[in-house]
Amino acid sequence: MCTNCSYLDLSHNLISGSLPTDTGIMYQVRTLYLNDNLIDGTLPSSLCEMELIDLNLANNSLSDSIPDCWKDSLSFLTLSFNKLSGVIPSSLGSLPHLTTLHLNGNRLNGELPQALDYCTGLIILDLGENNFSGSIPTWFDESFNSLLILRLRENRFVGNIPPQLCSLSRLQILDMAVNNLTGMIPHCLGNMSGMINLNQINSFGSVAITPIEDINPLSFEANIDWGQEHVVEIMKGRYNEYTRIVLQLVVNLDLSSNFLNGSIPEELSFLSELHGLNLSHNHLSGNIPIGIGNMTSLESLDLSNNHLSGTIPQSISALTSLAHLNLSQNDLMGQIPKGNQIQTLDDPSIYAGNPLLCGDLLRNKCLSAKAPQPQKIPHPEDTHEEDKLDRTLFYAVVMLGFTIGFWGFFGVLQFKKDWRRAYFSFADQVAHKAYVAIVVKVAKLKRLRLSRSV
Repeated sequence: MCTNCSYLDLSHNLISGSLPTDTGIMYQVRTLYLNDNLIDGTLPSSLCEMELIDLNLANNSLSDSIPDCWKDSLSFLTLSFNKLSGVIPSSLGSLPHLTTLHLNGNRLNGELPQALDYCTGLIILDLGENNFSGSIPTWFDESFNSLLILRLRENRFVGNIPPQLCSLSRLQILDMAVNNLTGMIPHCLGNMSGMINLNQINSFGSVAITPIEDINPLSFEANIDWGQEHVVEIMKGRYNEYTRIVLQLVVNLDLSSNFLNGSIPEELSFLSELHGLNLSHNHLSGNIPIGIGNMTSLESLDLSNNHLSGTIPQSISALTSLAHLNLSQNDLMGQIPKGNQIQTLDDPSIYAGNPLLCGDLLRNKCLSAKAPQPQKIPHPEDTHEEDKLDRTLFYAVVMLGFTIGFWGFFGVLQFKKDWRRAYFSFADQVAHKAYVAIVVKVAKLKRLRLSRSV
């Protein structure tokens, strides 16, 4: 064992057994990596005596609770993917230089301690895949102006999404999926400048927000070894592990698998730097925002399993980077947009469960570009008025026809003397012939009757 080492990396080996309770021989070690081994047992409190700056024990089989003895020298702590249980120790809140905290993939429970309110220098806070409960703290506010990644995924958080999260101006990954969150999505989430291209003009003709200061967001993490940072996010319908420079650039918002209701705020379309937006498996209703075409960096969009209605905005075809789309199991209607990148997404399951949608990919073919309008059921009073109007029009047409016919004939005779003479002469002849025919017929009948009587 190196007794004078300040940096000790034994990661990715087959080291087994428990951690030593006496770490005096390693008193000069400031960076200790024992991640990805077979270490079991508990975390000894002697680790707190080492004045560590960076400790990584991820991907082992450590169990029991986290000791409550941490000192202010610790800046980077990674205990993810173990079997740790219990609550977050309040002593972690006494670490003024704490920059990254990875506790994801354990069995930790309870509410988030108020003590974490003092860790305002955090850049990464990953508490996903645990059993934390209670509401999301409101002390996540502008004081956490360095926070880039906040993962609270797969816990048991309840209540509304606090609007204080909107003040996390540098946030690039916000993952609160698979919880029990309720209420509406705050409109102010569209103001998080870490997810916005401030040089882009939106569809309403102006930049969504104005930056308070011109600071490079990456300047906050200059002292992080990004090669040691691992964050797992679901993007494009699959799990993706992000490390190194890719982790610094990915921008994702995941609120899926909760109980959120209401409409999707139009302000979310301001988030032009988003690579992934997942709002699936909620109770969202209303229309898809018409400005969704402003999210020009979007690669993955999942709005499935909600109650969204209306038509799919044509602007969605402007998302030229879109590689994954899921709009299934909603109440969408009308024609599927055409053009650009959306033409390459030819999987019919994207639109499944929307019986009023039509398009080339579906069994429902669009008969015309214009959607049929629903027929109005007439009211009985309206029907009576319509019948009365029809009768009036009928009588008017008959009288007009009679007048035109009468004066069209006799009016000509009035002004045409020759025609009048010819007409009356013809009428006399016809009348005379009719009279003669009648007299002859009567005479024949009389003779026939007399002959029969004799």
